[in-house]
Amino acid sequence: MFTLSTSVTILAVLLALALLVALLSLHRIGPAQLGLVTKRFAFGKLTGSDPIAFHGEAGYQAELLMPGLRWKLWPIFAVQKFPWVQIPAGEIGLVIAQVGTPLPIGAKSAVYRSEFAQFSDLAAFMQQGGQKGVQRPVLSPGSLEPIHPIAFLVITKKQVYGVPISPELRAREGSGHPAHGLTAAAFGLAPEQLDLVRIAPRANGDGKVIDVCGVVTTFEGEPLPSGDIASRMRGFADLAEMEAAGAKDPEIIETLLGSMNGAHNNYQDLQAFLDHGGK
Repeated sequence: MFTLSTSVTILAVLLALALLVALLSLHRIGPAQLGLVTKRFAFGKLTGSDPIAFHGEAGYQAELLMPGLRWKLWPIFAVQKFPWVQIPAGEIGLVIAQVGTPLPIGAKSAVYRSEFAQFSDLAAFMQQGGQKGVQRPVLSPGSLEPIHPIAFLVITKKQVYGVPISPELRAREGSGHPAHGLTAAAFGLAPEQLDLVRIAPRANGDGKVIDVCGVVTTFEGEPLPSGDIASRMRGFADLAEMEAAGAKDPEIIETLLGSMNGAHNNYQDLQAFLDHGGK
């Protein structure tokens, strides 16, 4: 038989449990942080190869918690905090997708669509057919983006943002520096490869300043036609048409030597380079 004191004790225990659940369910996400939500319990289970849930299945959730005071009911949900991806001045960020459709055989990088923007909208990336692997655009200096830490890895000169999901990458964590997990070296990259490319005059051994130029080699795209030693965007069909139309040699030479850098933003837009027939 319940007594008044017993009822008070039960009520106090229930209130304490409710307070504990409330405290564990509140999460303060800092101004330069995002919250990765993991659902511990659910009726639905993930069926594909991607580790992220879009429809309430158990596992990593696609929707991130943005800065502020956020509520996720404990113990159904757990929340981990990660920093926004920030690219320092003078550097670039290489993006690797860990979700999406597999790359076609022989492809070295994933097709980019304008809907992907800066890779901060995971739903758009998946809905528009985003592919796994190295992404063709890099994040430019000064970029600050809330990028999903399971869906993408972002490699910068000093650190790698995101959580690797492949066993091979997990095995490499700490191989470069135990305090920082993965490093650029784990992906076969030297730190200087993530610096912004600068073509500027240099001083020779005598102290004389000389001009320099950059020779660009690309490893993506269709191979050069047999016998060609260098690529010209769009080939030489336009020159043949000019010759057939009776154009003079100076005009043809000017066209041949003309710069097409505007078509691909000085090789900064790899997708545009390939779309315009770059080889």
